[in-house]
Amino acid sequence: MLEAPDQYTRCTAAAEHIRSLHAATLTLGIILGSGLGDFASQVEDATTIAYADIPGWPLSTVAGHSGKLVLGTIGGVNVAVMQGRVHAYEGYSMAEVTFPTRVLRLLGCTGLIVTNAAGGINKSYGQGGLVCISDHINLTGTNAALGPNDSRFACSPASGQRFFDMSTAYSARLRQIAHAEAAKQNIPLPEGVYLAVLGPSYETPAEIRAFRTLGADLVGMSTVHEVIVARHMGIEVLGLSLVTNMAAGVLDQAINHEEVMETGKRVEKQFTALVKALVPQVAAQIA
Repeated sequence: MLEAPDQYTRCTAAAEHIRSLHAATLTLGIILGSGLGDFASQVEDATTIAYADIPGWPLSTVAGHSGKLVLGTIGGVNVAVMQGRVHAYEGYSMAEVTFPTRVLRLLGCTGLIVTNAAGGINKSYGQGGLVCISDHINLTGTNAALGPNDSRFACSPASGQRFFDMSTAYSARLRQIAHAEAAKQNIPLPEGVYLAVLGPSYETPAEIRAFRTLGADLVGMSTVHEVIVARHMGIEVLGLSLVTNMAAGVLDQAINHEEVMETGKRVEKQFTALVKALVPQVAAQIA
C-alpha cells in the first residue's frame, strides 16, 4: 500500500501547477474574506485559476467566496489574490484550511495581507468600519501547527521551528503603514483584537459578553490559523477586518450572512482604495 504524500509534497505539486500557468515569483499574498472578493479586479495582467483546477486545493462552499486564485501585479508588485477561503466549519481539516497559505509561501510570498468579515464586539465600532488587527485570541479549540513539524516551508533558518513565537503575529511596522495610509485617505482605522471561533453558528449574546471580558474587539470564524502557519513559515502579516455586523446582543436584531455580503458591497470602494495603496508599501517593507 502506497503511503499518502505529506503536506509539503502536496503543496509543492500545487505550486508547480500554478507556476506552469504563471511563472513570476510572487512577493505578496492577499486573502479576501466574505463580501470582499471584488478587490481581485485590481490585479493587472491577471492569470485567473479556479481552485478546482489546482491539485489538492480545497474548494470554497460559502457564498461570497468565489473560489479563484488571481495572479498578476498591483502597483508593480507580483501578487496572489485569493478570492475566498475555506473554513473548518465546512468540514475541512486544519491542514486543508491552511493549505493555500502554505502554497503561497512556496510561490515566493514573504508577506500576507489577510482580510475578513467580522462581528463587532467593541461598541465604538460602526457597521461597515475597517479595523486593523493588532492581535488575536484562538478559541477554535485547535491549532493549525498540530502534527509533524516541517521546516521546509520556512522563509529563513530562523523560521519553521517546532515552537515558534506569536508575540508579533500581526506586524507592528505593517500596521503603522496601514494607519498612515488610512489617515491619508481619511479612513478611520482603529486597532482591535480578533477572536476566532469554530462556527458555523453565530455567537450567543452571553458568549459575546464573555469575549468582551477577555479583551476581544472582533469575532469571526477564520484568519487565525492562516496567520499561525504564516508566522511558522516566517511570513510577515497585516490583518484587516471589515465590521459587517455588530455581534450578538450589541444591537437588538438578528444576524445573517446576507447582511455580511451587503455591507461588503457598500464599503467596496473604500476597502479597495486602501488595500491597493498598501500593496506597494507593504512589499517595500518585506523585500
